[in-house]
Amino acid sequence: MLATLCLMLTLGQAPALEGTPVVVTYDMSYLFELDLADPEQRREFWDTTHLVVSLQGIVNRDAPRLYIRYVMPTDDFWWDVMTEPGGWLEGARVEQATDLTDLLERFAPHYKGAVAWDERVPATSNVASTIAGADGLLCLRYDDAPGSLYQRLTAGEDGLPVLVLLLSEGGDPLFTGKGTVPGTALPSSGSAKCDAYLWLVEHYLRPGRLTPTTMGYYLDAHWLESCMAGSPVNHTLTNQDYIIAKGGLVFDLGVWEDETPVDDPDQPLGTDARTLRTILRTAWEAVDGQAMIHVAGFTPWAYKYTDFQIDAWSAGGTHGGVPTEWKYAEILSCFNAYMDADALGLNAMANASFFQHYPLDDHYPQNPKPTRESLTARGILDADGRIVPRHYFAHYVGDYDAAAWLYQQLPSMWTDPRRGETPLSWAFNPNLCYRFPLGMAWARAHMTDQDFFVAGDSGAGYLNPGLLSPPRWHSDLPSGMDAWERHCQALFDQWDISVTGFVIDGFGPPLTEDGWDAYARFSPDGIVPQKVDLRGIHQGMPFIRMGTILYGSTQEAAENIARRFRGPMPDFHVNRSILQRPSWYAEVDSHVVALTDGQAMPVDLYTLLWLVREVEMHPETYGAEASPYRDSAEVSATPTQSHGVFTAWENDGRFRIERDADPAYWGSEETAPTRFLYFDVDDGFCEQSDGQVRVTVSCASDPNVTVGLQYDSHDTSATMDGAYKDHALRWESDGSGRWLQVVFDLTDARFEGRQNAGADLRLVLGGPDVRISRVHIERR
Repeated sequence: MLATLCLMLTLGQAPALEGTPVVVTYDMSYLFELDLADPEQRREFWDTTHLVVSLQGIVNRDAPRLYIRYVMPTDDFWWDVMTEPGGWLEGARVEQATDLTDLLERFAPHYKGAVAWDERVPATSNVASTIAGADGLLCLRYDDAPGSLYQRLTAGEDGLPVLVLLLSEGGDPLFTGKGTVPGTALPSSGSAKCDAYLWLVEHYLRPGRLTPTTMGYYLDAHWLESCMAGSPVNHTLTNQDYIIAKGGLVFDLGVWEDETPVDDPDQPLGTDARTLRTILRTAWEAVDGQAMIHVAGFTPWAYKYTDFQIDAWSAGGTHGGVPTEWKYAEILSCFNAYMDADALGLNAMANASFFQHYPLDDHYPQNPKPTRESLTARGILDADGRIVPRHYFAHYVGDYDAAAWLYQQLPSMWTDPRRGETPLSWAFNPNLCYRFPLGMAWARAHMTDQDFFVAGDSGAGYLNPGLLSPPRWHSDLPSGMDAWERHCQALFDQWDISVTGFVIDGFGPPLTEDGWDAYARFSPDGIVPQKVDLRGIHQGMPFIRMGTILYGSTQEAAENIARRFRGPMPDFHVNRSILQRPSWYAEVDSHVVALTDGQAMPVDLYTLLWLVREVEMHPETYGAEASPYRDSAEVSATPTQSHGVFTAWENDGRFRIERDADPAYWGSEETAPTRFLYFDVDDGFCEQSDGQVRVTVSCASDPNVTVGLQYDSHDTSATMDGAYKDHALRWESDGSGRWLQVVFDLTDARFEGRQNAGADLRLVLGGPDVRISRVHIERR
């Protein structure tokens, strides 16, 4: 029987499973004893997993029948939650399959035969998964070697019939990248990989044999070659059971037009991306653009499509992981599709086809949202109804835009002993209830009075909402904003959410007017975008720009928060963090309060945005003091003093301060080949600038040092709509050790805080240790 974890919380009185069904469990943990360095054992690992996952998706389509032990200890935790007294499975008869043969015999009435795929065209493994859901077939890798899983299951008169063979009759590849796509009049794409997906579109998606609004972006059988790039569980085969159960489509395609992927280096440039757009457009057409398309999964960045490299493997690309993610989000958004982003290394999830049947309530209320009366009682408003002057800050607790991440992380987050000590705004995207309703309900059943729930990026799913409105760069389709609003409104209502804690724009444009209007309706208590003014209000909906990402120790994170407190109070700040535990937040907040002598106060995002709305609606009461640098000809910063220029701390921009040196200097802390030093320029100074400024950097000319500049510009052709424009100058030291001045003249400075941490510019540092003593900016 499944192991019992030492620390458990109950689900409360969970709705019982109707009737007294039999639930079968199957322990697959034995597979992790295989030696994956051995190609045959590696195939056994993949083949067995793929077979069982396809079976699970089929048998769990209309009822929860099969639960596997695979992602450990997570699967045990959730099993214990479901089977404890009062749990969902209380009263169910549980039986354990003893081996693979026993498992297949138990569920023989549920499947019709097998679909066999071709290892020589790894994409056919995902084609097979798709066919499994459409036709009720088990997935098998074609292998005529004696003793292979294929031979053991299909040989003899009583063998499993192979009803779909993704090979030619003579055993040669069916997909060759030549001539026409098999069984169609379509000319070949020039890629066997992409032809397999185009065949799938023409034979299954376009004829209506699939559910067009459910897809999965999961690694194909190229894993058999690249498995050393990640943990064995990260193949994401176990994630496919839900897509199979829903009759959806599984794909694995790159997004870049300017390079070929490592798994298909001879394809014409951009073929993967064109094929992805064909799939998405066909799905959009199937619903006439009236519904959103749920795409579980994520770019397999350690295996393909990026510049990731370790000794044992190279993903073969030139683009970074984050730009690849953003490019993918950009493409999805243009077709009314959103991510349920199972990203490495928490990308593995088992049993979603089982969890999907957990019966949810129509409405899950959360803790009361702020009112004028409650804020007065909390000491945030004074007796006259004015906001008490403080530095108010909130945590966006991320990243939970993926069911896999929630499934793996929720046990440790919710059993943390310090949860409930400080207000936390948990960004559980409400669409995660599709694949993990059990976890979503369990979290609500055990929330403290300091747990608040907001939508993560960018609502009920991860996309770039600016690309829901025309012009839609990759599709030229009409607006998808109405479909997005309906989708979000239904899930926001169910989960009592009225704040979107992060609107992620990535490479996409900011929200258009119809986008702002839509968010004002379904997220009326506020949003936290990237490409906006520092704060404001739209049709009664407050907004505030997302701040920095918090990294490092609790003391470092607290200093990073406190560093941004400047100017008159009350002021408001929100920062994002990723997979930090409640104990970490409690320590951070304690440090922040101490650093500010009690002038800072942590609040939840609902409270923070209520206060932003109050200030924006009453400028006569809370009019901002004019910046002392508004009419200044120059601003500057040294490590010990700031006069209108402020350092900004980022994970790729960490630094140390050597105060006792002469002169004091910022020293680069990281050893990566390229790192940055970020600076934020006073908004008042920026408002009066015409873009003509001179940036002078005092730098020690130590050996092998280089310094460049990337700045927020008006040049929309530069990186991220001009936010990271490279200056032409790249200064190289003479190795003398003297302190020298490096001058960068700018003609199109925008300085609207569009870089990481809200910065306006960053120095690009090269060399073993770069010393910077002063940054000076003057109008030209």
